[in-house]
Amino acid sequence: MGDLFDVSGRIACVTGASSGLGQAAATLLAANGAKVVGIARRADRLSEWQAEAGGQTATVVADLGDRAALAQIARDAADPFGPPDILINAAGLNTRQHADAVTPDDWDRTMDLNLSAPFFLAQALVPGMRAKGWGRIVNFASLQSRRAFANGISYGASKGGVEQLTRAMAEAWSAHGITANAVAPGFFRTELTGPVFANPELAKRNADQTCIGRNGEPSDMNGPLMFFCSPASDYVTGQVLFVDGGFTAK
Repeated sequence: MGDLFDVSGRIACVTGASSGLGQAAATLLAANGAKVVGIARRADRLSEWQAEAGGQTATVVADLGDRAALAQIARDAADPFGPPDILINAAGLNTRQHADAVTPDDWDRTMDLNLSAPFFLAQALVPGMRAKGWGRIVNFASLQSRRAFANGISYGASKGGVEQLTRAMAEAWSAHGITANAVAPGFFRTELTGPVFANPELAKRNADQTCIGRNGEPSDMNGPLMFFCSPASDYVTGQVLFVDGGFTAK
């Protein structure tokens, strides 16, 4: 059974590694023997992560929202350890604006980071995975991939796109041994969800909406991520797993 979830020696690229669930994913893979390249904009936060994570790690400071830079970012991600076997697209942006307030620039920034970056970064890294006959792409979807939340029109549209992007990636690349799946977190306390948890009443309401009766902890994501990144999921592709305590079941 141990080999089922073995990622030791694999090379992983994790976006959004400077905070939140992206950082937790990068730390998890490093702790389990993967060579991990963390990508984010904030050099200081990446350096802190690398110092604390242990294992074999490297960092790439880059703006994933800059579409023109993604090909170079992919090349930089392959420099420390070689072409990545695993790509986790965890970087995200939620502007939390009412539909009436969203500007074209706000919309483009959200789509560029949440939807364009996962695709074009994967597109650039797939040749290396195809050459090995093995790869894992794990996207971050959302409750808003299927639910409409207040002040979430651009974020929800981008995350709805991520769900379909994941299926399309599976159709395009899984015949080459590259699976593409997504996790859809419920309410986890992260930098991105700070405004939600700053309101204790709202945080409790969200917890009460789950079947389990609480909001998520970063460790709740460990099992699903290890499943999708390892041989355990060899015959699973194009799927979205809601890690939400049963929020979407009610």
